[in-house]
Amino acid sequence: MIEYYKTGADGKTALVEAPEPGCWINVVDPTAEERALLENELGVLPEFLRSALDEEETSRIDYDDDVNQIFVIVDYPTAKFTPGTRDTLPLQYDTMPLSMVFMPDKNQFVTVSLHENLVTEDMAKGRIRGVDTRYRTRFLLQLLLRISQLYLIYLRRIDRLSSNTEARLHASVRNEELIQMLNLEKSLVYFSTSLKADEVTLNKIMHGRLIPLYEEDQDLLEDVLVEIHQAIEMCNIYSNTLSGTMDAFASVISNNLNIVMKVLSVITIVMAIPNIIFGFYGMNVALPFEGVPFVGTWVFPVLVTAVCCIVAAYIFKRLGMWH
Repeated sequence: MIEYYKTGADGKTALVEAPEPGCWINVVDPTAEERALLENELGVLPEFLRSALDEEETSRIDYDDDVNQIFVIVDYPTAKFTPGTRDTLPLQYDTMPLSMVFMPDKNQFVTVSLHENLVTEDMAKGRIRGVDTRYRTRFLLQLLLRISQLYLIYLRRIDRLSSNTEARLHASVRNEELIQMLNLEKSLVYFSTSLKADEVTLNKIMHGRLIPLYEEDQDLLEDVLVEIHQAIEMCNIYSNTLSGTMDAFASVISNNLNIVMKVLSVITIVMAIPNIIFGFYGMNVALPFEGVPFVGTWVFPVLVTAVCCIVAAYIFKRLGMWH
């Protein structure tokens, strides 16, 4: 999909039918024909386009002086839902690359992404104030600011989801909650890696060597860096907390298993005692109180059983399993 947006004299950004000077070209999961259009007609470098469509590409900034194009790629957060359950809680959070190409000669700005995302959607639908496609640097910084804000929003959701899952784990340790906690821990790892890479790219932009920055742009870039630093700190805190929680529950599960094994071991040992004693009754040997009819038939077996119960109770108390 390729869409063209341009901000008019009235300050409103709207769709246009063809690329114009000062427009924003939004590209989402382009087909082979659309890729050819980007390369041949719009003049986007093929290597920039290949990097933009690589899901594993890391955040960076590049410049080609032959065609005077600047390439910026950053990671934005996204939520993975179960198919057909968009309105329910996400299974896991991840990051995806969003690429931006400056084309000063044509006075155009291109964004390329593999999937539809909230960042470009908010810009296209006018949810971000002060968007003007004619000012490419400011447009880039507004995109970066929206990405950093999304990180903060998703991190707060991860924290709430982690707290809810932990509360359910206190009531009952089940595989579903443990898997959810593991997915959240993986999400924080993805966020931390992407945020650090984005921070490096922002620092390069801040130097102003490749992208010229005006005074207002400097203020906006500082706001973006503040949001990114806050997201990195939150990510580290939540990751350490979640990791400690997972370790604690792993210890609880191991401790519960040890208790169960202790109980089973004690029961096995205690039940073995009467089996050994009563097993003698099937042998041709003389037994205690064998000549006394009532005592040999009832009193001795009951006495052995009572002794086993007393021994079991003593062992349970010594092991701290019975208070």
